[in-house]
Amino acid sequence: MPVNLTLKNVPDEVYERLKISAQAHQRSLNSEAIVCLESVLLPEHIPVAERLNRARVLRSALPKGQLTALDIDAIKRKGRP
Repeated sequence: MPVNLTLKNVPDEVYERLKISAQAHQRSLNSEAIVCLESVLLPEHIPVAERLNRARVLRSALPKGQLTALDIDAIKRKGRP
């Protein structure tokens, strides 16, 4: 069950970087903080061979020739809720 967490005394530099990162990923500060915490505390360990295989599968699914901004956005959003 999710719980509420209040952070106090967050250094200005950390806050600014979180804010920039949230804007870049089009997330709220709360969502970005959760993603950052999850990436550090619950890292997904993928074997190198599996990571390379995923990259090859993604590359083979790309259209031949130059990608458009719409293509890149669609690829980035694939698998997101």
